[in-house]
Amino acid sequence: MSPPSRPPRRSRAAGLALALAAALPLLAATAGARAQAPTPCRLDGLEHAALCGQVQRPLDPARPLGPQIQVHYALLPALARNPQPDPVVFFAGGPGQSAIELAGPIHAMLARLSNRRDILLIDQRGTGLSAPLACPAGRPTAPLSEQLDPARVPARMQACRSALQKLPWGDLRFYATWIASQDTEAVRRAIGAARLNLVGGSYGTRAALDYLRQYPQHVRRVVLDGVAPPGMVLPASFSTDNQAALDGLLAACEGDADCHRAYPTLRADWRALLASLPLEASVAQPLTGQVQRLTFTRDMVLGLVRGPLYAPWLAAGLPLALHEAAQGRFEPLVGLSAATEGGPGKLYEGMHFSVVCSEDAPRLDQAGDLPGADFGQAFAQQYRQVCADWPRGPVPADFYRLPVARVPALLLAGGADPATPPRHAAEVARALGPMARQVTVAQAGHGLLAIPCLRDLVYRFIDAASDARALRLDAGCAARLPRPPAFVPVHDGDRP
Repeated sequence: MSPPSRPPRRSRAAGLALALAAALPLLAATAGARAQAPTPCRLDGLEHAALCGQVQRPLDPARPLGPQIQVHYALLPALARNPQPDPVVFFAGGPGQSAIELAGPIHAMLARLSNRRDILLIDQRGTGLSAPLACPAGRPTAPLSEQLDPARVPARMQACRSALQKLPWGDLRFYATWIASQDTEAVRRAIGAARLNLVGGSYGTRAALDYLRQYPQHVRRVVLDGVAPPGMVLPASFSTDNQAALDGLLAACEGDADCHRAYPTLRADWRALLASLPLEASVAQPLTGQVQRLTFTRDMVLGLVRGPLYAPWLAAGLPLALHEAAQGRFEPLVGLSAATEGGPGKLYEGMHFSVVCSEDAPRLDQAGDLPGADFGQAFAQQYRQVCADWPRGPVPADFYRLPVARVPALLLAGGADPATPPRHAAEVARALGPMARQVTVAQAGHGLLAIPCLRDLVYRFIDAASDARALRLDAGCAARLPRPPAFVPVHDGDRP
């Protein structure tokens, strides 16, 4: 963040800042937190100036006079001269992503909404500028044996945990979702908004659901993109849902003439690959090109496959990658997985494990999900190891109770999503009741707001003047979206 340099529409930004500053004494008193007037700021990826502010919050909600943290937020002013009074607040995913660091991509997704409504981004505690719980990032040019081996994660996280606990805000018990909802409420009061439109992506849907549970009177509309309910038990569901996505990919190739012609034994190739592991092979490091020798284990290969499944346009390269890996050639699989790294916004791993170890890990043994035939207990076991010594905070029993929606809720699900497929959205839609509407895109992956016709649907849903109109919008475009065809390389003999 840097000071603004000739910010566009400075008069409105400055006017909003002055209005908020005048109201802060009263707002802070009612919020039970100290807030500072937001000031104009520049955020990466945004053309226009934003307003950045913070509210002071107790680290432990049971000790309001105990250690304090600053929860940071950014308000992206609407372009209209007379905007609507209810902002759109975006809850980032992970858990562990900073909403403010994702300001550019989020604003691009919600661009039409920003014409008439302010966009509110809050760095959830443990991320971004809000008492960050960041672990040292690995070097992208490090040896592949270091980058790809999941067996190294527990020891790395143990070292990170010890370092985080030395921070002034290092009591890792108090970064749970239900506490973050109270931070969101403090921000709402600080900006003076009577109601919010909630938009959550992936884990952010869990945060949005909890805010709806605790503060339903301050919610106008709800959009959940890739639904991760509080009772999902993330490490257990990974195996079930990853397996379903992989099975769907294999079946789609068998049902597509071009893919089946190029990879007629794809399912057998996959079985042969798993049976061959562990396997020592040489592969070029994607960034440096340096050829390295390493041993590919079953867990390592499962991790390489899982990433591309999130995005169908990347998963289109998996048939080739799996076929090549079965022949001992791992460059396509490693390169495809590398394409999923380095996206916008980093993951604050300390916050990630603080949330999952408190909310999900204690319920692993009671999870109803059956392990996938190939993925088994790999991811669940990794979380068991990390969470064994990770501090766990209290989680109210009501946290796992899904609320009944008294306002329209739109639930988006991708049929090929390996993390939050439609079964989770269906569970939540049943609980929310008649005000909830689920839209499933059969061939989509994780994150439907990236699809233009779905972004338009979300805009019309939030912009609709009445609840009835919001719930009867036409979502037919979702049914017409195809799965990207499998990548088939062009050889010299194939050229006309």
